[in-house]
Amino acid sequence: MINRRRFLRGLFGVSIAIPFLESVAPRKAEAGPGDIPPFAIFMRQANGVVQRTNDEPELFWPSALGPLTVASMTADGERAVSELKDYAEKLTLVRGVNFAFPGNGCGHSGGGNQCLTAARVSDDPSGNASLSMGESIDNRIARELNTPGVEPLTLYAGKMNGYIDEVMSYRGPRQLRAAERNPYNAYMALFGLSQLEPEVLKRLAAQRTSVNDLVREQMNTLLKSTALSKNDQQKLDMHFQSIRDLEVTMSCQLPDPTVLEMEAISGSAGANDNVEAVARMQMDIIALAMACGVTRAATLQIGDGNDSTEYTIDGVRQKSFHKISHRIDSDGDSGPPIEGAMMLHHKIDRIHGRLFKHLLDRLSAYEFGSGKLLDYGVAVWLNDLANKYHSYTNVPYVLAGSANGFLKTGHYIDAGNVANNRLLSTIGAAVGCLNEEGAPLDNFGDSSLPRGHISEMLG
Repeated sequence: MINRRRFLRGLFGVSIAIPFLESVAPRKAEAGPGDIPPFAIFMRQANGVVQRTNDEPELFWPSALGPLTVASMTADGERAVSELKDYAEKLTLVRGVNFAFPGNGCGHSGGGNQCLTAARVSDDPSGNASLSMGESIDNRIARELNTPGVEPLTLYAGKMNGYIDEVMSYRGPRQLRAAERNPYNAYMALFGLSQLEPEVLKRLAAQRTSVNDLVREQMNTLLKSTALSKNDQQKLDMHFQSIRDLEVTMSCQLPDPTVLEMEAISGSAGANDNVEAVARMQMDIIALAMACGVTRAATLQIGDGNDSTEYTIDGVRQKSFHKISHRIDSDGDSGPPIEGAMMLHHKIDRIHGRLFKHLLDRLSAYEFGSGKLLDYGVAVWLNDLANKYHSYTNVPYVLAGSANGFLKTGHYIDAGNVANNRLLSTIGAAVGCLNEEGAPLDNFGDSSLPRGHISEMLG
C-alpha cells in the first residue's frame, strides 16, 4: 500500500511531498473528521481597518449580522469584505473580539504581540521592541500536532525597516520566530533543495530542470499504480504541475513580460513594489505545504510592524500605509492631513481582501472526494489593530473554512466583546489541539483570561 503521507525521493536527495489520496487511505469503519488533518493559516494585515468610529463610517463589515450569501455580500459591495463574496458560504466573520492587555509604549508592537498569542506585552523590552509573553497559536498547533521537530511555516511579504519587523509567531515568552520573506528560499527549504550543493543548483538552473525531474521515476511509478483512482491521478497531475508552475514563476525562465516581472521579484523579494506579488507567491507555497501535509500551521505577515508599504492605488503610488492610517503625512501624532486618506485606507483593506481571496483560491484548487482542501482547514485574515486610533477593541478576524465541519460557516457574528484568547482557543480546538485534561483546547493564552470557546463559531 502507498503511504498517503509519503515523500517521493530522487536524485541528490531531493524530496517531494505528495497530497493526500483517498483511494489509498486507510479504510475506516465509518467516515469522520481527520481523513485529511485540519490545519490553520493566518494572514496578517497591519494598521486596522476602516470600520465605524465616532468620526468615520463603516466600510469593512457587512451591513447586518447573520447569514452570508453571495447576494448579500454583493449588495454590500462598498464594504471591504465584499472582495470575498465568492466564498460567502465558507466564511465566518467575527466582530466583537478584543486584545485583553495594553501595549507598552507602542500600539503597533503591542497589538502584534497579542494578535496570535492572547498574552501580555513585555515590560522589558518595551516600546517598539516589546515582545509577547506567550507562545502563538500557530506554534501551539505545530508543537502539538506536527511531526516532532517540524515548526510552523512562517513567511513574510514586504520590506523591513527595522523599527518593527516580524510580529506574529512566538515559540514562547519573548521568543519571536524569524520569518522567511524570500519565496524562493521558502520553496527551496520546503522541498529539500536548500541542502543541495551550489554547483548542483547551478546545473539545475542552467538546464531548466524542475524538482519534478529529479523524482521522475518514482513519480511515473506512482501515477501508474492501480491503487490510484482517476480522481487521485488527476490530483497528482495538478499537484506536480503546480510545483512546476511555482518553480517557473520564481526562477523566471520563460521569455515573456510576466516572467520578466517575476524575475525582478526573485532578486528583490523585500522591495516595496513587489509586496503583493510576493504575498501571492508565499500563499502558493502555503497551499502546497498544506496539500502535502508538511505542516499543520502557517503564518504570512504582510508588511512590517506598522506597514510602511507605499501601495499603488488607482495607478498612483501613495504615501506609506502607516501615514495613511493616521490620516496625516507623518509617522507621529501631528502633521498635515492626507487628502482622501480614509478612502485610501479602505482601498488598502480591499487589497488585503483580494490577497486573502488568492489564498482561498489556491486552497480550493486542491479537490478531494469529500470537498476542497479549504474545507479541511481554516484560513484567517487578521489584524494587529482595530482602526486608525490604534484601538484594541473590535479587532477584525475573518475566517474561511470549517476545519472538517468543526466551525460554522456562512455567518457574520458578534462575539460580544470577548478577549481573543477565546477565538484562538476555538481555532486551536478546531484543528485538534487539546487542553491539559484532554478535552478540546479552551484555555489558550494568558492564564488570567476567562477560558472557553466562542459558541457562535461552532458547527
